[in-house]
Amino acid sequence: MTVRVERDGPVTTVINDRPEARNACDPETSDALQAAFLAFDADPEARVAVFWGAGGTFCAGWDLTYAAELGDPERFRESVAEGLAFPAEGGPAPRGPMGPSRLQLSKPVIAAVEGAAVAGGMELALWCDVRVMAATAFFGVYCRRWGIPLIDGGTVRLPRLVGQGRALEIILTGRKVSAEEALRIGLCETVVAPGQAREAAEAMAREIARFPQEAVRADRLSVLTGHGLPARTALEQEWHNGILAHLREGAAGAGRFAGGLGRGGDFSRI
Repeated sequence: MTVRVERDGPVTTVINDRPEARNACDPETSDALQAAFLAFDADPEARVAVFWGAGGTFCAGWDLTYAAELGDPERFRESVAEGLAFPAEGGPAPRGPMGPSRLQLSKPVIAAVEGAAVAGGMELALWCDVRVMAATAFFGVYCRRWGIPLIDGGTVRLPRLVGQGRALEIILTGRKVSAEEALRIGLCETVVAPGQAREAAEAMAREIARFPQEAVRADRLSVLTGHGLPARTALEQEWHNGILAHLREGAAGAGRFAGGLGRGGDFSRI
């Protein structure tokens, strides 16, 4: 089994468990990752997911050894690429080459990055909402050296995080991006000691999971879908997302505050 799922109350940890291949994705792994995150999103008890790679590597990208075994490009196209193409008539997209990279989940996912998150592995980390990196972890478009483009959202998500010019420099040079640089440029949100990324990500997940979830999901949706919209359109969208959450949970939360909880910025009693 190349993917494992562990649950701790409202926190689901999806584990890419193919360390002999540095957690590179072949079709079986990509299918399993897609299924694991769809199951997380559909589970009413699950609130936040953590995405982690076993064995000290987040993900080394697409399994080039597997790709080489397919032989010529035509065989690769017939056996892999045709099933991943976006349908010409619209409708739901098939999974991404790396698995969940095209999913639009309703709940947060936190990447816990140890070691390499390169090529398609970097794209998987970019797909997540937040990235927690070990100090020795790194990103990089390492597929640049093999003539393989980014096709799991990297050219879409990276510029939104770090800006177009910096994204192009990282993409075109294919260089290594250390955890320290990633934190400085907004490519990750937290850097922790080596070996602590999963623990730190799961602690963050538990913190998010204990809040009323309607507002968490409404605010997340407004951020993700409001990008690039005119201000008026984005504000209208934020209003529609937020007012539903307020009606479902916010009024009750205001009542708890009025009753004495959470005063003075105290998040421990909500």
